[in-house]
Amino acid sequence: MLDHLHYFQEALDKRKADQTLRILKPRSEGVDFYSNDYLGLARNEELRNLLLKQINDHPHLLSGSTGSRLISGNSKEVIETENFISKEHQNESALLFSSGYNANLALFSTLPNRHDTIIVDEKIHRSVHDACKMSHARKLKFKHNDIGDLEQVLKRQNGNCYVAIESLYSMDGDFAPIREIAEVAKKYKAFLIVDEAHSFGVFEYGLVEKYQLQTMVLATVITYGKALGSHGAAILCDEVVKSYLVNFASPFIYTTAAQDIQWRSIRTGYEFLKTNKNPSSSLQENIKIFHQQNIRTPSSENSPIQAVLVSDNHRLKNLQETLLHEGFLTYAVFSPTVKEGTERLRICLHSFNTEEEIIGLTKIIKDFI
Repeated sequence: MLDHLHYFQEALDKRKADQTLRILKPRSEGVDFYSNDYLGLARNEELRNLLLKQINDHPHLLSGSTGSRLISGNSKEVIETENFISKEHQNESALLFSSGYNANLALFSTLPNRHDTIIVDEKIHRSVHDACKMSHARKLKFKHNDIGDLEQVLKRQNGNCYVAIESLYSMDGDFAPIREIAEVAKKYKAFLIVDEAHSFGVFEYGLVEKYQLQTMVLATVITYGKALGSHGAAILCDEVVKSYLVNFASPFIYTTAAQDIQWRSIRTGYEFLKTNKNPSSSLQENIKIFHQQNIRTPSSENSPIQAVLVSDNHRLKNLQETLLHEGFLTYAVFSPTVKEGTERLRICLHSFNTEEEIIGLTKIIKDFI
């Protein structure tokens, strides 16, 4: 074995000893409390039939794009979908990406330059941290959801600043004080970028639109692989920012465009959301049922993500395996993914979960902890 492979194996062996080794497994059978399919649209037969009809009527949607958007991949379908999305969100323009990860890579590796500062919430998604490494800008952190700390950081800066937050955080399941942060950013002339990955669909079109903050936000990231049950992402912004990204964002320029069926499925998903409010209502009812079981959690009371803190990796692993044995699929988040001592069971609630399933899940958790 080559020397560098010995190094790789040692790192893997350490993770195995710590019980934190990641491995790919087939999708398990059981009650889903771990996917991001909050509204159940990924399994919704009515929506699936609508998409099948689209394919039957327009089989060319399954053809490959044949190149990047700047070469041969800029189809009529993707252009119409971007125009549709921008109008739906009351934004000047939208730019589609293959994933939310790529959208964040494009934003934070491209817009800030070497003289700028990116100020991120300490619990921002990994994609933003990775993008900052690609950028020449300086990166600073502020304490999670702490407006006062953000203001203190902003006070000390010279030059352009970009503030990065999530509207709903994927690990803690809590909301950003987005209106207050927008006001602080405006006060210090900072550019605010909001990731709505876990808010879109769950709270209609997200919190930026709910609070009508479009004019106070430089760019909003909407992803479609969660509540919409599809795939891909859009950056909502004005036309100048979109043009700048098209010209300078490597994750956009050098990526082969997706098949047109991806763009059509996004548009179909929007139309389905507008005429089907039951999944959202059912989800909120299930969140209430979960909280009625009195499980201690740092998560917000109307969030579909509920974190149950379990203080060490070994106990957390035992809890997850016990739940799996009883047919409940959950996701354990170990250190160092989160800080040591804040290991957690990440529970995702859905519109399709039943009251019996939620009570069964929480009973095991209460018995265990």
